[in-house]
Amino acid sequence: GRRLRDQRGLVLVAEDEPDLRKLVSTVLTRHGYRVLAAESGVRALELWAKHSGDIQLLLTDMVMPNGMSGRELADQLLTKKPNLKVIFSSGYNRDMVEKGGSLPGGSAFLAKPYPPDKLLRLVRDSLDDRENTAFLSKTDLANAAAEASR
Repeated sequence: GRRLRDQRGLVLVAEDEPDLRKLVSTVLTRHGYRVLAAESGVRALELWAKHSGDIQLLLTDMVMPNGMSGRELADQLLTKKPNLKVIFSSGYNRDMVEKGGSLPGGSAFLAKPYPPDKLLRLVRDSLDDRENTAFLSKTDLANAAAEASR
């Protein structure tokens, strides 16, 4: 019902590509999520300072300008709110990304480009607290989605 949709939670989106940031915000908003969008890690921290109590999920690009990566942003926020859900997105695959150190436990990974339904499923599964270290690669989307929804 309507009331459930209102309680879907607040998502902090950190993404430096304007078109993708807008698309993600639009898709999530249309499906009942509240969204705060930031173009950099620095801006995301500013939004966090004002809304940290309400933010349930961080969806961040791994590589962003202004000297703060998505991983650094997530690490900072997780020290402040250990139960924060995190989804990393990247144009690289997970193996490349994890050469810089493995991703935080319980975080999920979304490979770009990703279709809106995969984004929505991963956001929903993360917020529903399912065991969610699903890796969505372009070739492996169907298998990972099946894993995530078990």
